[in-house]
Amino acid sequence: METCFISSPLGITKIEGDEKGVAVISVLSEGEPSTIIPNQLQEAVLQLQEYFEGKRIEFTFKLNPKGTDFQQKVWQELRNIPFGKTISYLDLSKKLGDVKAIRAAASANGKNPLWIVVPCHRVIGTDGSLTGYAGGLWRKKWLLEHESPSNQQSLF
Repeated sequence: METCFISSPLGITKIEGDEKGVAVISVLSEGEPSTIIPNQLQEAVLQLQEYFEGKRIEFTFKLNPKGTDFQQKVWQELRNIPFGKTISYLDLSKKLGDVKAIRAAASANGKNPLWIVVPCHRVIGTDGSLTGYAGGLWRKKWLLEHESPSNQQSLF
């Protein structure tokens, strides 16, 4: 497994993966960017940089997250949320086919190993509130505003 670190507006982004795909993308509050980017991670680095520059709305590099079958199903559903849109945790559980699975879906959402690429930040409370985000609500707010079609004013 190869690892690299890049700078982002939200902190240092850690990327881990191999020839099978990127397994982990996370954000750290401190650290230093890597001086050398492993070949297997170069496309992910490029696409993440383009995202932060406002030049990319979807990711096409190979993914290989580790998780249970249910977590994989949730993460795949999260990837269906369009750029610049949000859904509620209740909507997410409905899309998964079981409205009663809201807590399980929220738990899987919170265990998402692919920050930004699997857009768990696009899931909000039924009342429109920003709720639960492992990276901190200020990062969730930043990401949603970054993806907003109208960057004229704050959404929250």
